[in-house]
Amino acid sequence: MFSSLSDRLNDTFDKLKGKGRLTEDDINVAMREIRMALLEADVNFKVVKGFVADCKEKCLTSEVMDSLTPAQNVVRIVLDELTELLGSTESGLTLIPNRTPNVIMLVGLQGSGKTTAAVKLAYLLKRQGRSPLLAACDTYRPAAADQLETLGGEIGVPVFRGDGAHPVEIARDSIHEAVDRLRDIVIVDTAGRLQVDEAMMQEAADIKRAIKPDQVLMVVDAMTGQDIVNVVQAFAERVDFDGVIMSKLDGDARGGGALSVREVTGKPIKFVSMGEKPDSLETFHPDRMAKRILGMGDVVGIIEQAQQMADEEQVEAAERMLREGFTMDDMLDQMRQIRKMGGLTKLIGMIPNGERMLAQSGGALDDSQLTRIEAIIHSMTKDERSRPKTINGQRRKRIAAGSGRSVQEVNALLKQWGEMNKMMGKMRAATKGGKNERRQMRQMMQSLGIDGKGGGLPF
Repeated sequence: MFSSLSDRLNDTFDKLKGKGRLTEDDINVAMREIRMALLEADVNFKVVKGFVADCKEKCLTSEVMDSLTPAQNVVRIVLDELTELLGSTESGLTLIPNRTPNVIMLVGLQGSGKTTAAVKLAYLLKRQGRSPLLAACDTYRPAAADQLETLGGEIGVPVFRGDGAHPVEIARDSIHEAVDRLRDIVIVDTAGRLQVDEAMMQEAADIKRAIKPDQVLMVVDAMTGQDIVNVVQAFAERVDFDGVIMSKLDGDARGGGALSVREVTGKPIKFVSMGEKPDSLETFHPDRMAKRILGMGDVVGIIEQAQQMADEEQVEAAERMLREGFTMDDMLDQMRQIRKMGGLTKLIGMIPNGERMLAQSGGALDDSQLTRIEAIIHSMTKDERSRPKTINGQRRKRIAAGSGRSVQEVNALLKQWGEMNKMMGKMRAATKGGKNERRQMRQMMQSLGIDGKGGGLPF
């Protein structure tokens, strides 16, 4: 979503990097380009005005102007201000430990992704060890309750429908249902409209008064643009929500609304939806999003996703690879992990300059490439997968025929395995070697965007 904005900002910073010293005119030109980039991204003009003014004031200090690396200081200032604009710190759910059930109420316009957001939130809480119940309080949209029940069934979370006619009663009765079924969280999916109207606002206010929710979250479509501002202001005045779930952040809109919401309303973005699947709802980290917008990636996010899926077998596999080398079976496991973590497009978008790489490649990568690699590996014998160096020309022809791929594709895969095995060899040598080898290992990790100084590495 932010690829265009990211490109514009990085182009601005690239122009500054060629200058040994910055003048006030240089800063003015850079701020003008940043202002235009934000306006073109559909960020609210009042937000842009305040953001640029704050950046300019800090960039004109003697600390920046007289620095040996002024361009880096400008990038740092814009990063800090962008993080502040998005919320500074992570803001998760605030649940009351001694209350059962906790109640979460979702509000928003029709079409914002409210029902799917309710299911994704239920899935996230279920993975955290909670027992959610979904309440279908949208009695107006055709088949809204059926949709919620179908999606809830897919993730193993029950849905309470009540009499299907009176939203306030359904919401109130869902709490009793949760107590009877030993459910510790109720997620109330309310009705929306195509636009803000008095009837919708009054019903939301009545439901809130009846169930006294612990958290009220507004679901906002990130593709709406700065029109979001008027909508969230209206809801903030009548319902006084606690935070925002930003849906469809994986879309191709300009993304200005996402940058405007927190500054205009003072309400934090708590979660973002990065896809269609139930596991695509993520806790929002303002600092990481700011880095991604500036092309710095989200390596920490990649590591966290990998850690979430790590188990004892994977830890043992990593230790074995360090001892014995990298096999084709290991590569096959890596392909499966990439799929579990959201595919190539999502992962590349999280590495430094990843958004720019995706934009240059047309915006998305075809995960069918993973399928082709898997087909080639499955066409190998057990011995070939464990010892790829034994695969000669005759065997490559057989593997190509068995997988329905070309010999050139088999050769390319074996070359890729060779490079990965070579890197694994360097890691193995570094863990056994002295200071020089460990220093080389750190340099290699840093070239991948991972800081090897702050612990985490076994040397």
